[in-house]
Amino acid sequence: MDSARPGRHPDNERPRGTVPADADPLSGAEGGGDAAPPGSGRLRRRGQGELEAQVLAVLRSANGPATAGWVQEHLEGDLAYTTVITILSRLYAKKAVTRSREGRSYTWTSASDEAGLAALRMRRVLDGERDRDAVLARFISALSPGDEERLRVLLARADAPDDPGNLRDTEGL
Repeated sequence: MDSARPGRHPDNERPRGTVPADADPLSGAEGGGDAAPPGSGRLRRRGQGELEAQVLAVLRSANGPATAGWVQEHLEGDLAYTTVITILSRLYAKKAVTRSREGRSYTWTSASDEAGLAALRMRRVLDGERDRDAVLARFISALSPGDEERLRVLLARADAPDDPGNLRDTEGL
């Protein structure tokens, strides 16, 4: 083992500066894609935020507040109850769901949709950066012309004081 780091074999290391194909493009975290080869019998690894989006979709389909057990029953796959509670708690911390005490447990209600959850993730990434102007400038320069125009229209609408479609009051932002 002739590596700069003891206990590591150089053939097992990814070259510096490379990003795996299944890395999350926003956080750089690995594992956003399929973890198991097709036909291996192992379950596919979910992408970042995919399970949260599924939980939100199930909550929105409920006729009122739902228990974690109800959410678990209505989700695809065989998730543990504790996993559902963890996802609901994380969504609560992000203000994407609300909860109210019902006996010894909680009932949960969606406070956001998938677009609101994506906006919360984008906001969290932006809040974590020191140079917000540079991040926003790079974001805008990377937009397609159509998306750039949509953003301009949305910003103009958000700045209109008497516009009933004012986006500043949009749920989840």
